[in-house]
Amino acid sequence: MKTARFWQAAEDGSVSCQLCPHRCRIAPGARGRCHARVNRAGTLIAETWGHPVAMQVDPIEKKPLNHFLPGSQILSLGTLGCNLSCRFCQNWELSHPAADGMPAGNEVSPDEVARAAAERRIPAVAATYNEPAVWAEYALDVADACHANGLRMVAVTSGYFSPESRLEFFRKMDAANVDLKSFRDDFYKKWCGARLAPVLETLEAIRQETDCWLEVTTLLIPGLNDSETELDELTAWVAEHLGEDTPLHFSAFHPDGEMRDRPPTPPATLRRARDQARENGLHHVYVGNVRGEEDATATFCPDCGARLIEREGFRSRLARMDPDGRCQVCGRICSGVWQ
Repeated sequence: MKTARFWQAAEDGSVSCQLCPHRCRIAPGARGRCHARVNRAGTLIAETWGHPVAMQVDPIEKKPLNHFLPGSQILSLGTLGCNLSCRFCQNWELSHPAADGMPAGNEVSPDEVARAAAERRIPAVAATYNEPAVWAEYALDVADACHANGLRMVAVTSGYFSPESRLEFFRKMDAANVDLKSFRDDFYKKWCGARLAPVLETLEAIRQETDCWLEVTTLLIPGLNDSETELDELTAWVAEHLGEDTPLHFSAFHPDGEMRDRPPTPPATLRRARDQARENGLHHVYVGNVRGEEDATATFCPDCGARLIEREGFRSRLARMDPDGRCQVCGRICSGVWQ
């Protein structure tokens, strides 16, 4: 068993988890609301450490990351548990397992994860599928193993970290895609069991206090978080607080989880959101999870408008950009991690 980080013991045998803003007080034998952290005789255990339940090779664009090693593969792994309870979750079985469904069996060490990627000449590993915050200890140890082998580490996350944990986590990540699920606190409370402010604080901390490359994704759900007013506020905040070169992905909703009564996101909504983001100064705005929008998945030079990277599905190729990110037409360096 792996002892967790980010917690304090209490005199009555309970523990106070400080990993995320929920700050669960966990009685002996009980679990936190994330399902992945359990109090064993007054010690908080990271029960999913070393037990990935999903592990496969993906294109890096699937994370999505469009400005980080485009066209490469990434070794993706996930465990069980989540500190949010999004009613539109597409991985509910992983994020909210029954207590008797927690992992057992053979352990996969961080060194084995890194070695598996290195042997296949895969340049990076991703903590993804479920929320990596709840298996932060394992993700950090995998990151150390990756860096020791010349590899990079990526997190795909909701960004729901506490001030005590967020910098230690993201200073070990080379790139992250953070879900900004809405720009309304009421949405987070009603549909995700969380709050907006800690996510915004995490995004600002990543940008201002780490070297982690940052991209942001918002899933647009018809009638819930897709109003012109909200998207205007969200995109203006990203431009002002994270920078105009921060890639922003708008993803189409498809009915899933407990939200099967909502229609899919119309392509017109995605295009409108993209236009609003550009009007607010963002240079790199993408749409995803929908077909027939190739122009909205390509990367363009902010100065001269040249098409730098072309994408079809999860495949990409450099068009008028050098491998170091330089536009072949005007010479501008496009923000990202290219080599």
